[in-house]
Order: sequence, then C-alpha cells, then structure tokens
Amino acid sequence: MLFRKEEKSSEVFWQEYEEKTGEKILARGLGKYICGWDEFDQKKWGGIWGLLITTSGGFRFHHFPQHTWIDALTSFARTDIPKEKTIFLPQDKIISSDYITEKKWWKKILSPSTPKLKIKYTDENGNERLLLFEAEYGAAG
Repeated sequence: MLFRKEEKSSEVFWQEYEEKTGEKILARGLGKYICGWDEFDQKKWGGIWGLLITTSGGFRFHHFPQHTWIDALTSFARTDIPKEKTIFLPQDKIISSDYITEKKWWKKILSPSTPKLKIKYTDENGNERLLLFEAEYGAAG
C-alpha cells in the first residue's frame, strides 16, 4: 500500500481524545453545524461536519479539515475554508439540550428529516443562545 496513510483505530482515537481533554466521553456522534455560534456564523461556516461529543465537562463540536475530491471541486469559490475548529460549552453554561426526531411514521415516509440537536446555552454576556446541529441517528454512548 504505497501512499496509504496509517489510520488509528477508533478506540485509540477516543482514548487519546479523553486524555487530551481530561474529560470522560459520555456520548458521541457525527453531525453538521447549522447555526448559533458567532465565529462560525460570521464566517458563514454553516453546513460543516464534525464530531458531536458530550463529556463530563460539557459539550464539544469538533470539526476536522476535509480533503476529498468533492471538497476540492466545491471549495474553489470559498475564500475562508475552516481548519480544525472546536466549539466548547462548559457544562455550567448549558441550559438544556434536545435531540429531536420525527415520531410520526407517515411523516418519516413522506418527508424524511434528519434528527436535530438543539442546545440552549448562556454566552459570555449571560444571554440565552441556541446552537443547532443536524445529527446522525445512531449516536454512540
């Protein structure tokens, strides 16, 4: 396998992530950032994918740079492509979180919708804010 990058196992990755943050991972999944974080919204980074991680210390959205051929085709028009970025909300800033899925079977068939993760939190000025993500169905815990 010439040029193949050696990959870590997922177990090793998550163990190293816990060691790096010093926090126990309680749940994790894949999600797409929609809105609610000033830095991301100002730079129009809605729609970037990353890991949704709940830890003993709070919540993280961790975006890693993407390098696929699709990204190469679509990124030529973008001037400010995000590098590795993390949103971190300490547990004491989180007011509530809701994982919303469509419950009615007929709505699932007629208009499939991606589950949403809504997190209400207080910002540095004490204002209530809302973070919104699209989330995968089978988040690991």
